[in-house]
Amino acid sequence: MFLHSLATAVPPATFTQAQCWEIIQRSPALARLSRRTQLILRTILKGDSGIATRHFAVPEIEAVFDLTSDQLNAAFRAEAPRLAGRALTEALARAGVVVGEVDALLVCTCTGYLCPGVSSYVAEQLGLRTDVFLQDLVGLGCGAAIPMLRAAAAVLAAKPDAVVACVAVEVCSAAFYLDDDPGVIISACLFSDGAAASIWRGTPGPGGFRCGHFDTLHLPADRDRLRFEQRDGKLRNLLDPAVPSLAAGAVSRLLAAERARGHPRPLRRIIAHPGGRDVLDALEAALPEFPLTASRRVLRECGNMSSPSVLFALETALRDGRPDADGDWWLVSFGAGFSAHACRFGVA
Repeated sequence: MFLHSLATAVPPATFTQAQCWEIIQRSPALARLSRRTQLILRTILKGDSGIATRHFAVPEIEAVFDLTSDQLNAAFRAEAPRLAGRALTEALARAGVVVGEVDALLVCTCTGYLCPGVSSYVAEQLGLRTDVFLQDLVGLGCGAAIPMLRAAAAVLAAKPDAVVACVAVEVCSAAFYLDDDPGVIISACLFSDGAAASIWRGTPGPGGFRCGHFDTLHLPADRDRLRFEQRDGKLRNLLDPAVPSLAAGAVSRLLAAERARGHPRPLRRIIAHPGGRDVLDALEAALPEFPLTASRRVLRECGNMSSPSVLFALETALRDGRPDADGDWWLVSFGAGFSAHACRFGVA
C-alpha cells in the first residue's frame, strides 16, 4: 500500500518538565506520596529525561491527579476525537482527498474506552459517509500504530481502489495516576498527548512511498511488565525496570527475522517508537549501526505519546530525507503485551 499523506497534531497546552514539577508541587496529590517518591519525581522532572516539553489535552491539568474516573473518561471522550479530527483534517488536505472519498477509517488508542469507539466520533465530526468502514483497535498500547497499518493493508488488499484513513490518537493525560510505585511515577513523567493521521491507497502517491512486509512478536510471559490495570476505576500504568532491555531484545529478534528473509533491499534507517531515553539508549546499544535521531527529537519535543509516536518520528525523518531505491527504512513499535511490531517503508 502507498502513503498519500501524513499529518500530526498535539494539544496547544505545552509544558516544560520544570513546569510539570511546579504543577505537581502545587497539587494535593504530592502530600500523599512518600519522601522517596517525591525525590524520584523531582529528579526526573528537573533532570535530563530526554524530554524538554510535553502537551496535555485534559483541561486544567493542575487538577488531573484529583479527577474522578468519570471526569477522566469524560475528558478522553471530548479530547480524543477532537485531537484525532485535527490530524485527520490536515492529512486529508495534504493528500488532496475530500471527506466523501474516504472508504475506511481505522483508529487506534489505549488511553480511554468508548463504545462506539473514537472512529464513530471522528466520522461524525468530519462528515464522513455513513457507509464508511469503521474499525477501532484498542488494547495494543504504545505499539498499536503498526498493527493498525497492517489492518489498513488488509482493507486495501480486499478493495484495491479504496481510500483508507488511519489515526493513532492518545490522551495519556486522561490516564495519569500517582502512587508510590516507581513505574507509575516514571510513566507520569514521560507520557504526553498527540495524534497522527495518514492516508493510504493502492496506487502510488506523492513521493511514491510504500509500506509492507509487516511482522510482529508477542511475549505474553512478560505481559505484566508493561500494561494498564484498573485501580479505583482509573487506568494505572505498570512499567517494569526491565522494559528497555525487553524492547531492545524484541526489536533485535524482529530485525534478525527480517534480515533472514533475504529482502533484496538493505535497511538504511530504523524509525523507532521513542518510548523513553533509557529505551532509546538500549535500542541504540543493541543496534549501533542505526542512530535513532528522529525518535530522540520527537521524545525531546513531545515526550512519549504512546501509539502516535512512531508516526511522529516518521514525519520528522521525512523532513530530513527520504528512502531511495537502494534501501528501505524500517518502522518498529513496541509496548503492552509485551509486543513489538515492524514494517518496511520505502519507495516503489
